[in-house]
Amino acid sequence: MGVMREHRRHSRAVTKSRRWKAMRMQALERDGWQCVRCGERRRLEVDHIEPVRNRPDLSYTLSNLQTLCGRCHARKTRIEVGMGQPNPAREAWKSLLREMQRKPIEERKRNA
Repeated sequence: MGVMREHRRHSRAVTKSRRWKAMRMQALERDGWQCVRCGERRRLEVDHIEPVRNRPDLSYTLSNLQTLCGRCHARKTRIEVGMGQPNPAREAWKSLLREMQRKPIEERKRNA
């Protein structure tokens, strides 16, 4: 069975619910309406960090949700289904940049 055939969208039942729509809005607001990986503000999607197929108990847990742009979400999904592996050096660099971007946001929230 091919990689894509094995990967089925287990989250479909979750993402069609009213509860999901409320959780999605909470995640978007928490993440400042931007992608947590690259900072993009367009084409936003809310992603399960731990996939629903692996952890259905975390489907509606806010800490298991992250806001991603379409490009970052597609990249994450490709890696999850085994179609490409991230470069560790590049991932370390991106992580450092994310930390640098988040600090000013957290400081603004404290000062508000």
